[in-house]
Amino acid sequence: MIRAVVFDVGECLVDETREYGTWADWLGVPRHTFSAVFGAVIARGMDYREAFQVFRPGFDLTEERRKREVAGQAERFGEDDVYPDVRPALKALREAGLWLGLAGNQTVSAGRILRKLDFPVDLVATSDDWGVSKPDLGFFEHVIEAAPYAAKEILYVGDRLDNDIRPAAEAGMVTALIRRGPWGVIQEHEPEADEIATIRISSLAELPEWVAALNDRDQ
Repeated sequence: MIRAVVFDVGECLVDETREYGTWADWLGVPRHTFSAVFGAVIARGMDYREAFQVFRPGFDLTEERRKREVAGQAERFGEDDVYPDVRPALKALREAGLWLGLAGNQTVSAGRILRKLDFPVDLVATSDDWGVSKPDLGFFEHVIEAAPYAAKEILYVGDRLDNDIRPAAEAGMVTALIRRGPWGVIQEHEPEADEIATIRISSLAELPEWVAALNDRDQ
């Protein structure tokens, strides 16, 4: 039985188009050029941070985030960046009696923004809060510890096969791979996508029905 649903944040709940656009501006390169390089890096299976190295060798993401904050250009996102299917899906899942959480690779400041958005969830946590980042299994162990249910009763929803679905499955959770954002589109045809993900979706609007079907199957 699925009793809890935990969501990744970037490109699962929040459209990061604006944020990556501001990074292109910070680097002083055209946004379409940055996007093209970013996509190429992902398609090659490399760490996305390598895209920054193309334009500025030695680029330190943590340090540059600090510099942006000092310059008054800290990361920010708001309701306009939340995908339109997010709140209706959360509402439907909540009405179905499920425990809900948000947990992704985000900074402490991003966590504060998420909490201000006041989603109807029981948990908002970031990798900075826990001191461990995906795909480290330690991150998913924190998810399991935070939820009041066993790993096999938790559905983790994410857009990345490498960072979300594979490690969540290894931790014993049920998984949902959403086709959204650069990783979701680029990785959707990888052989493991069908083998590892419990379900595959194109919209969060599909989740309530899927959860109900999985629970009916297990009864």
